[in-house]
Amino acid sequence: MTFKLHNFFRSSSSVRLRAALNLKGLTYEYVPYVLRNGETRTPQFLAMNPAGLVPVLELEDGNYLSQSLAIIEWLEETHPQPPLLPHDPDSRARVRALAYMVACEVHPLNNLRVLGYIGTEFGANEAAQKAWFTHWVETTFDALETMLSVSDDTGAFCYRDTPTLADICLYAQVWNNRRFEIDMSRWPTIEGIFARLDALEPFRMAAPPAQPDAV
Repeated sequence: MTFKLHNFFRSSSSVRLRAALNLKGLTYEYVPYVLRNGETRTPQFLAMNPAGLVPVLELEDGNYLSQSLAIIEWLEETHPQPPLLPHDPDSRARVRALAYMVACEVHPLNNLRVLGYIGTEFGANEAAQKAWFTHWVETTFDALETMLSVSDDTGAFCYRDTPTLADICLYAQVWNNRRFEIDMSRWPTIEGIFARLDALEPFRMAAPPAQPDAV
């Protein structure tokens, strides 16, 4: 099966989905969009996803899937190998909790739409936007670092020694942090996990600089 991935190279939710597809060995046609140019607000794109957000995964049957976490769960159900979630319920809940801390607490407050809004509506300049971004990263990453550093379940990655959904979300967010020059030395456990993920080809090839539209 070949998919079409409608995405933006720097979008962290797009990074998540690229990493998941790569980990599962699934091929896809890369379809780029430039968010700041309004390319996801056209009638053509809105027909695929009325929210006007990337990523969108276009299936061979012409259906469209949106929301990166929902798409990754769909991939887990339709292409279960290699698994991105542990088998037992308690471990699955832990991995999801780690993933959602990033995807549901940091990302919604720090995405392009929010940064643009606080800039245009509240006069937040570049320095103020960085301060906003940094505050919400630190708020969650401090807790995330504690959870990872004290748990026996933490191994080379967020859960033992195989990448999971938690690692996919973490990896994408750290790339966002880099763009805003966030000092990662504050979180040594997270920093180590990211380095090990970045050494794996499926993640490295999902990273923003590796994409054909990277600028």
